[in-house]
Amino acid sequence: MKSILEKIKGKTDLSAKFREREQLRRQVNSLFNLLSDLYGSDKIVLRAGKLNILQAMRSDYLPEQVLALQKLVFEDPTIETVPELDDIPGILDEIENEIADIIARRTLEDELEKKINERLQQRHEEYVREIKMQIIKENAGPENAQTLKKFAVLEKLEQKSLVRSALDILRPASIDEIIGQERPVRALLSKLASPIPQHILLYGPPGVGKTTAARLALAVARGLKHSPFETDAAFVEVNGTTLRWDPREVTNPLLGSVHDPIYQGARRDLADSGVPEPKPGLVTDAHGGVLFIDEIGELDVILQNKLLKVLEDKRVFFESSYYDPSDNNVPKYIKKLFEEGAPADFILIGATTREPEEINPAIRSRCAEIFFEPLTPSDIYKIVYQAAQKLNVAINEKVANLIAEYTIEGRKAVNILADAYALACHRSPDDANPAISETDVYEVIQVSRLTPYVIRRAAENKEVGRIFGLGVAGFIGSALEIEAVAFPARRKEGGVIRFNETAGSMARDSVFNAASVLRKLTGRDLYDYDVHVNVVGGGRIDGPSAGAAISLAIYSALENLPVPQNIAVTGELSIQGMIRAVGGIPEKIYGARQCGIDTVFIPWENKKDIPSDARGVKVITVKTLEEIIEHIFSDHARPVS
Repeated sequence: MKSILEKIKGKTDLSAKFREREQLRRQVNSLFNLLSDLYGSDKIVLRAGKLNILQAMRSDYLPEQVLALQKLVFEDPTIETVPELDDIPGILDEIENEIADIIARRTLEDELEKKINERLQQRHEEYVREIKMQIIKENAGPENAQTLKKFAVLEKLEQKSLVRSALDILRPASIDEIIGQERPVRALLSKLASPIPQHILLYGPPGVGKTTAARLALAVARGLKHSPFETDAAFVEVNGTTLRWDPREVTNPLLGSVHDPIYQGARRDLADSGVPEPKPGLVTDAHGGVLFIDEIGELDVILQNKLLKVLEDKRVFFESSYYDPSDNNVPKYIKKLFEEGAPADFILIGATTREPEEINPAIRSRCAEIFFEPLTPSDIYKIVYQAAQKLNVAINEKVANLIAEYTIEGRKAVNILADAYALACHRSPDDANPAISETDVYEVIQVSRLTPYVIRRAAENKEVGRIFGLGVAGFIGSALEIEAVAFPARRKEGGVIRFNETAGSMARDSVFNAASVLRKLTGRDLYDYDVHVNVVGGGRIDGPSAGAAISLAIYSALENLPVPQNIAVTGELSIQGMIRAVGGIPEKIYGARQCGIDTVFIPWENKKDIPSDARGVKVITVKTLEEIIEHIFSDHARPVS
């Protein structure tokens, strides 16, 4: 009975062990299926192949399957020991815990990835929305129905235009059309069209073609092979009287300035990031070309010194306390401007109506100086005829001569002609090309309140106590009518010498010098006479250059000797009777020619100042007052070569 029970118990134990083993096998299969679902069957096979456990996975021996499962889960190829059957439950518990950790990590990663994707999608939508708004702003901008209507009105106005102004049509279009300035224009071309061009200062009265000559000279230089100017070299023109700047460098249109991002209106994108904005000026616009400053003598003195620095460096440098070289928000061009400066390699041409002594000496030392000449009546005559051809209008010789009487400026002459042309068109509206008459010119003269430029004319006759002196004002010479009378003194204690004080203190001193010299030459004491010297018209005499002329007028009055009215005299009179050098000889000869004077006496010391083209004026050089007296009051005047 006992053996039967033992057998039954043994069978029961075997059945329990079989069921336990089957349960373990099912548990292992479930774990393999779970891994397959977790990683994917393909990846499980690839991983098993790398761990060399494919055969163990397919084995019917449960411990080998568990070993394969261990390597697969823990990814540890060093596990080599096949577990015992009794150890398998504990190993499976470890494997289940590891798989649970993997699933937990995978779940957390999926949740994070989901949130990340949601956040990325949100950012993407915001970015797309910003792009759309930017496109809408760019396409729409600040425009609305009213602004678009005003823009359309402006566009319609642009389609209408009148003819060009008279000055645009009549302005010289080539170097050959500049009249009366052959020598200055030749000098300008030689200095500008050279392989090594020079900075230039142009002196001369207004309206003689300084600006036009500079512009056309650059046009000529652009076309020369040896010229450093490119075909697109800029001609930047500015007037010195309009160049206003702030010493704090808030604004400087000539040299450039820096606009800080807070107070001075830097560009919005720069202001938002706190970046200052350098703005190059006209000197940079003129880089590689010509910067023409009209009326350069009116330029602010400090600005002139700053301009000199640019001429030396050929660059403009900018400074700002807001600039940070380490700031990554600074654009490359701004960093380059602050660190290297803006290029400013140009040729300076300055024009002025001032005297050379009034111009900054430092600028003068860096520039070649060219003097433009005042226009003569014959020059004005040619300019008027040239302008008439451009207007395609007929004029006669009297019209040109009449205009030449009232101006010595080419610009003014052209304006008078244009005004007369307008009157002719108004008088004959049906005539396509009306002729300009003297009546039209006289009407323009009367309406404009013009007076003849030359009011003193030379004559062939002779007069006692009257002579022409010569003066200069603003690069223009003119004749001064000087007259004198002498009477025996009314008072026994001595005569009176009178002189119009408005002529200046130097002219008054010349009268007293003349008294001493004449007493020495003639033995006459001027204080035995009442002498009155007058400069007709009250013209002011700057300097002692009228000394000789005043002496001759007094001498003529004392000796009752007539003076030819076609001569003029200039020179300082010393108390020794010497004729000393004076300035402005070319301009004075020009003034004599304007008045029809054909003979001019100048100091011998000014011999080298006589222009080569005196144009019909005989120039006689003298050393003493006695020489002039000999020439004037005898019929044997001779020029000194």
